[in-house]
Amino acid sequence: MPDSDSPEKAPPTGDMSAAEFRRFGHEIVDWIANYFEHIEDLPVLAQIEPGDLKAELPAAPPGQGESMEAILSDVDRLIVPALTHWSHPSFFAYFATSTSAPGIFGELLSAAFDVKSMLWRTSPASTELEEVVLDWLRQMIGLDPGMNGIIYDTASVSSMHAIAAAREGIEMRIREEGMSGRKDLPLLRVYASDQSHSSIDKGVITLGLGQRALRKIPSDSEFRMDVNALREAIDDDKRDGILPFCVVATVGTTSTSSIDPVPEIVEVCEEHTMWLHVDAAYAGSAAIVPEMRHILDGCQRADSLVLNPHKWLFTPFDLSVLYCRHMDLLSRAFSLVPEYLRTPEQAKVRSGSDYGIQLGRRFRALKLWMIIRYFGHEGLAARIREHCRLAKLFASWIEESKDWEMMAPTPFALVCFRAHPRALTQTVAEGKRLDTLNEGIMHGVNATGKAFLSHTKLNDKLTLRLSIGNIRTYAPRSDTCDKRGNYLTSNYSCFHRSTARSVRTYYWEHGRPRPRLSAQRELFKRKLRSSRVSGRGRPRSQLLT
Repeated sequence: MPDSDSPEKAPPTGDMSAAEFRRFGHEIVDWIANYFEHIEDLPVLAQIEPGDLKAELPAAPPGQGESMEAILSDVDRLIVPALTHWSHPSFFAYFATSTSAPGIFGELLSAAFDVKSMLWRTSPASTELEEVVLDWLRQMIGLDPGMNGIIYDTASVSSMHAIAAAREGIEMRIREEGMSGRKDLPLLRVYASDQSHSSIDKGVITLGLGQRALRKIPSDSEFRMDVNALREAIDDDKRDGILPFCVVATVGTTSTSSIDPVPEIVEVCEEHTMWLHVDAAYAGSAAIVPEMRHILDGCQRADSLVLNPHKWLFTPFDLSVLYCRHMDLLSRAFSLVPEYLRTPEQAKVRSGSDYGIQLGRRFRALKLWMIIRYFGHEGLAARIREHCRLAKLFASWIEESKDWEMMAPTPFALVCFRAHPRALTQTVAEGKRLDTLNEGIMHGVNATGKAFLSHTKLNDKLTLRLSIGNIRTYAPRSDTCDKRGNYLTSNYSCFHRSTARSVRTYYWEHGRPRPRLSAQRELFKRKLRSSRVSGRGRPRSQLLT
């Protein structure tokens, strides 16, 4: 960051001078470029304890302005060490995401324009660009023209708005009369699988439906909604005087990335005149890959669908897209135009504030527009395709090892697995110890700073999750690897070392003979050799080409 003999502070009035803005702007862009070039030299997971950063910051605000040199120096000294680096090539936790250069430029321009896109008049560019770029994305994922898109911040908010539109469609005058104290209003029911995202729970709470309104449907052996169980639940609720009005299906569940059987679910919804909302926040982006478009089969008959470009289209957080077939119901649920917001053109244009709880809206469409233009449909599809290849490659290593096991299918770029040394049996007691072992492996890997994993529980078994979605994560193919490094295999080696330590610790604690890990070690060595990892130093991050 900059270092100057005569640091300039803010002028008495007005903003930073144009010359100073240019100076720091160039230096910050250079800093960001260096950050991405050398991000692998930083630990993925922040290596601090709770409260460490707060202890380093002043308790009171500065009375006088400080120089940008001092501020940016503190970014290096204080902020960066307290970051968990989501753009690190070895960030494999949760759903791995990353920003991209055109997306960053889009955010920079959006911040400079600082528009409040509440009405068409307050930002024609934001309003109309949003409509165009979301229609591009609709075409890319194969949805029909009847689905219109609108941008929110996150899938939590998108899904909540979809459920609100579904509720408006039951014609119970809830917008006008509310829900409390009404004897004429039965319990309203929303259905989702036991693998659905917690945002659905929060959505029904926020909308005043209450947690008892949400009925969780059991999933099958591959963690997909059981459609027969859904049918039975709807029939039971109707007999009990409950009003079913919405089903939430998921394409790409959070724990395993499983795909609910949407074509069968939509048949149930049409039979009972219910709204079908599809949560495709994570996996929906994969439909831009032509050979993967089938993942949205049945969604052409859904009432709404959410997709998050900030998850797998390399878009800086935040940007979530809700596609809705009944924009009139969404508008009916939220539109409220006071006199001071009325404009002459309002009848012939779309204003974003009519379709949600927010009045002012950020110019989010700009960054997505720049990303789609820079990479193109084929470029974005190639990157997602490569991530899926890498996940299947990693899954194949797990399947070949006798000391590891897969815990769920890998339809996209998420691998669910765990260590299961052959010496450990399947008893209940050993099962708990296996959980302890895998938890130790996860914490051991994360403590190295070289990779970051997360976990879930599947069939009450602690399961490790490795998610690949970062634009800088790669593994060279056999014909292109020569001197290039390989993040995936180098971190597989990191897992091996951590596993060895955890297994040995486990056996020491329980007084049992240590299992032989020679076979596992040889398997790792073969994988590393086949990928031609040099082992000298740490590889530089590169964009996929």
